[in-house]
Amino acid sequence: MDGSGSLRVFNSALTVLRSARASSGINKVSCRPKSTAAPQVFPERSLPDMPPCDFQPPAYTGRSREELLRLRRTHLVPGALTYYREPVCLHQGHRQYLWDSSGKRYLDMFAGVVTVGVGHSHPKLIAAAEKQMRKLWHTSNVYLNEPIYEYAEKLTATLPDNLKVVYLTNSGSEANDLALLMARLYTGVFDAVSLRNGYHGASPSLMGVTAMSIFRYNTPTGFGMQQAMNPDVYRGPWGGARCRDSPAQTLRSCDCPEGCCKAGDLYIDQLEDVLKHSMPKDRCAAFIAEVVQGAGGSTQLPKGYLKKAYELVRARGGLCIADEVQTGFGRLGSHFWGFETHGVVPDIVTMAKAMGNGFPMAGVVTTPEVASVLGGALHINTFGGNPLAATVGSTVLDVIKEEGTQANSGEVGTYLLQELLKLREDFDVVGDVRGKGLMIGMELVTDKETKKPLPAEDMVAIWEDTKDMGVLLGKGGLNGNVFRIQPPMIITRDDVDYAVAVIRTAIDNHLHKN
Repeated sequence: MDGSGSLRVFNSALTVLRSARASSGINKVSCRPKSTAAPQVFPERSLPDMPPCDFQPPAYTGRSREELLRLRRTHLVPGALTYYREPVCLHQGHRQYLWDSSGKRYLDMFAGVVTVGVGHSHPKLIAAAEKQMRKLWHTSNVYLNEPIYEYAEKLTATLPDNLKVVYLTNSGSEANDLALLMARLYTGVFDAVSLRNGYHGASPSLMGVTAMSIFRYNTPTGFGMQQAMNPDVYRGPWGGARCRDSPAQTLRSCDCPEGCCKAGDLYIDQLEDVLKHSMPKDRCAAFIAEVVQGAGGSTQLPKGYLKKAYELVRARGGLCIADEVQTGFGRLGSHFWGFETHGVVPDIVTMAKAMGNGFPMAGVVTTPEVASVLGGALHINTFGGNPLAATVGSTVLDVIKEEGTQANSGEVGTYLLQELLKLREDFDVVGDVRGKGLMIGMELVTDKETKKPLPAEDMVAIWEDTKDMGVLLGKGGLNGNVFRIQPPMIITRDDVDYAVAVIRTAIDNHLHKN
């Protein structure tokens, strides 16, 4: 659902734009900023070949793409939208590559919405799943079975301090729902805080925790939830060129001394204001935040923010929840968990996506003290931690360690950020590049000074072009103008070179059309 909300924004904006042109004769919207200066001119570049791959998928023999689209329109709810004007019919995956039904190969730079961490169709995962399926496919955790306990032991070994108790679920939304329930039961307080621009799921209860309008329906939701100002050092009122833990900083000037982020302190003042005015006096159930906001356009929290936020919340008896659904399992490169990059230890950690490399599994990890509150009533998840899921999750942890995917995220991710920064230097439409490891966002604007988001039609045109050239990117942000670049954590520098060349060509193509 991460992309579907943004796509609705794109489609709505596209309809408005077309209608406006038809009635007023306005020329095609240009993604160049309004200026009297001479237009940008770039030398023509030849697109390199996609890095070679020795894997050959079998020919696709299924139903036609047109038939699948018909079935989708007939039997799936309208909210289940597809990417691209001409949706891609995927047939086969291998490592960082995907093939469509026509045999065309794509470089996957979105990893099934930040999910396929160790690569598509990993042979070790296939072998482990097949072996377990032949023994015990499902039984539920009301019975003892070895895989769930083996996995719990492995998983908690990656977490610090007393984060040693696991409750396994099937999705990140379920995990976040449960985490908030546990915090409210433990503290005896109902009211909690999240951040604007954060995404934590789109279930009826989580719509009030998620603070992005594109994921919210006009229904009663958000009971007991308040949102604090998002500490966005690019679009927010404060921020400078040394505020992120990233090789990619904003173009803003910065007078922060070494080891101190003034912008972070100002955003903390805003969080404290919410706690003072919108919580029960001196009390709070929980504070939940992503270290890097995924659907919000890979927006990073400033240095030092999370530590001070945790201090404020704990001073009021609240619990701190780290949503690691997208940032966990080594994606940020320097650390296995995103919260570790801020030098904090949460009370509850939620996780999903890369946890099963695409297998539907998620979880909540907390302390024995917090976990004990679930003993007051029955709480069961039929499929959470079934033997097959636990086996897959356990094998994912093995592969991450054996293949060094965390280190690769750090090394190749830094190189990717550096190459994308060159695009920001070369193109007026690239307003910001941000991220850490392989959790990256590139925001497109009409003007670097005003930061006005690139119109939907222009954004979609560039995005469609990258797909046509064989690179699959995500998109996000409240205005749908951020390319989300979060590939499998096994990509190479050659993959980066190809992806950046494609993005450069797509932007250049669009500029020359306007």
